Amino acid sequence: MARIAPKGDDPEPSRSGRDSRHLGNAIEYYRPSRGFINEARHMSRRAVVRPKLVTLILLSGLSIVSLNMFLPSLPNIALEFNADYAIVNLSIAGYAFMTAILQIVMGPLSDRFGRRPVILSGLVLFCLASLGCALARNIESFLVFRMIQASIISGYAVSLAIIRDSSEDQKAASLIGYVATVWAFAPMLGPMLGGVLDEFFGWRASFWAFLAAGAAVLGLCSLDLRETNLSPSKTLREQIQTYPELFRSRRFWGYTLCMTFSTGAFYVYLSGVPLVASILFDLSIAGIGLYMGGITAGFILGSFLAGRYSTRFALTTMMLAGRIVACTGLLAGLLILAIGLVHPATLFGLCVFVGIGNGITMPSCNSGVMSVRPRLAGSASGLCGALTVAGGAVLSAITGVVISGEGAGYVLLGMMLLTSALGLVATLFVMRVDRSESFRSAAAD
Repeated sequence: MARIAPKGDDPEPSRSGRDSRHLGNAIEYYRPSRGFINEARHMSRRAVVRPKLVTLILLSGLSIVSLNMFLPSLPNIALEFNADYAIVNLSIAGYAFMTAILQIVMGPLSDRFGRRPVILSGLVLFCLASLGCALARNIESFLVFRMIQASIISGYAVSLAIIRDSSEDQKAASLIGYVATVWAFAPMLGPMLGGVLDEFFGWRASFWAFLAAGAAVLGLCSLDLRETNLSPSKTLREQIQTYPELFRSRRFWGYTLCMTFSTGAFYVYLSGVPLVASILFDLSIAGIGLYMGGITAGFILGSFLAGRYSTRFALTTMMLAGRIVACTGLLAGLLILAIGLVHPATLFGLCVFVGIGNGITMPSCNSGVMSVRPRLAGSASGLCGALTVAGGAVLSAITGVVISGEGAGYVLLGMMLLTSALGLVATLFVMRVDRSESFRSAAAD
């Protein structure tokens, strides 16, 4: 009797002609019991008590706003500590690096010990580090506490795993889309709030605000967040031994590369558009900032569309739609530049399609990454997040090198199109894997 591969597995044919590779201790799934297995999975998810959506929004939103809220205060921090601006800027670059490292650590810890203790511990560390930053008396202690503040990234990576624990693939993508719709406002509103606080109360006020917000979210999670990882690994060694199953999955790398390159187009935009705008249009700093907000507005719209339609379409369908939207907008932008219609509204307006496309694509990518090996959802989310940040950093560095005065607009849109197209290629790769496995399953039947 033919064996049926569990959903989310990534079977490979062996030389002995076996139909599929199975997880763990090679449990066999037979056709007569498949309905029972699916019902058991459904019942297990119904047993998971998912926290309120507002809890997940605030948790992930705090993880995002903590990166950039105090950006307007960097000059004042440098002045008070009598430190070089480059050193103070480590509070941003070093923080981003720490979030990438911690995502790799905290995801696996949540698979081993559970989602709740990892999130609560991260919030406690964040509160203590915020207090340390607010009371710091020199740049060294400030930077140390700032790096510890990166522990709040657990709120982002692990909250995605919580959604996946309690929802099927497409429903998880829909919920992630709705969550992203709201917390996408954080990068827009954070610096505005930080600037106001600095203006009236000084730069330390932002960190007192972080402490208050962290304590409030900690209290909310203590009351509302129940454990959703109902089958944690028994030991870290046992968990690590299952990682090769994740790393060998073609689906995992397809989803991850799609996420990395899709986000990479946004990093290219952030790195290159200030220079391009100043060269082509001679815009003021305020004008550049106003136009740059358009891509975030597009992301909000795309995330809302993902929340609205992800339950109706397959993950790869949503990913494909998002990549087509992004690539089409960038192609139109290059054509418009080629015929000489150079205007801020055309350049920035067409880049909005990148935001829309990313908003449509990313919830399905996140859900797909965590669905490859559901028992390693936290590890998958953390690793994907770390690779996305690292890829964005590399693309930002490349952008700064290749963009120059002549043809800057073409280079910017060309790089964004290239990275978006690579995300499209990754999506088509996942679709090919799905199709080949469907044929294999049909042949087995």
